Amino acid sequence: MELGGLHHVTAVTADASGNVAFYKDMLGLRLVKKTVNQDDVSAYHLFYGDEVGHPGTEMTFFDWDSAGPHAPAAGMVSVTAFRVPGREAVEWWEKRLDEWGVAHGEIQEREGKAVLPFTDSEGQRLELVDDTANDEGQGVSPGVPWEKSPVDVGLAIRGLEGVTLALRSLGPTADVLAEVMGFRKTGEYSEGGHRGAIFEVGPGGPGAEVRLVEQPDLLRHRVTGAGGVHHVAFRTPDEEEHVAWRERLVEAGLNVTPVIDRYYFRSVYFREPGGVLFEIATDGPGFTTDEDSEHLGEKLSLPPFLEPHREQIEANLKPIQPVKGRVSR
Repeated sequence: MELGGLHHVTAVTADASGNVAFYKDMLGLRLVKKTVNQDDVSAYHLFYGDEVGHPGTEMTFFDWDSAGPHAPAAGMVSVTAFRVPGREAVEWWEKRLDEWGVAHGEIQEREGKAVLPFTDSEGQRLELVDDTANDEGQGVSPGVPWEKSPVDVGLAIRGLEGVTLALRSLGPTADVLAEVMGFRKTGEYSEGGHRGAIFEVGPGGPGAEVRLVEQPDLLRHRVTGAGGVHHVAFRTPDEEEHVAWRERLVEAGLNVTPVIDRYYFRSVYFREPGGVLFEIATDGPGFTTDEDSEHLGEKLSLPPFLEPHREQIEANLKPIQPVKGRVSR
């Protein structure tokens, strides 16, 4: 039994229209599902990914329009990285970010790969990473970019590359990753004077990497604001293994939820000792369960148990409007 890498990252936005403009129009991801937060149906839950939102390609957002700006803190995902096909693609993206007025840093080197740090329109910390290692058979198979994307498929984002966790101490989180979740420690590094460690799971490499950074000066986070990550999810192939993973987490003494049917996948959630909210999710059934692949994300989708309340739910949601011009803050 082994986790297959990253499944999705879920963050918070206070501006659904601006969020769609950034992730769909600027980054070129496909809006594969427009639904609601099943625990708060007054908020959208927006899913972006490759052509059909394959597991490992998804960045999702809860739309909480009353959320204030997120404050950096320990016990959270501090950076989400996307994979693109090579250094030339990273350099092309640097020019695109400039054209769109998106704040970004200089191209850096990490483990022999080009990395371009940038932020979205609400300060969400993101990276674009050279994914050529995958062309040598390393890492999770990349996603398939949507052919109708505004970004050429030869340069487009191919999925999640990895996440960075900000922690007050590396030890407790590292222990859960290695001893409970089956991760392997592959290296150590320093970032801004802070000690860091690299872990991978399953096939390893792009799409299966978690980086830990120790920042004891940060306060423990309590509320995720706009521009912050709510949780990170990891993949398991089917319901049988999913149930087995829950049992393993319970045996390890972690406070894990019951299995929750999210309709597009099954989920369990738990907070690891460093404070980051983790999810383990099944690869299926997937986003074509209730929509044809040609028309994903075009209308509001609701799971069957919410469908009888569609009229009331739609009345309480603000329409998502096109945003013209730049998408920077």
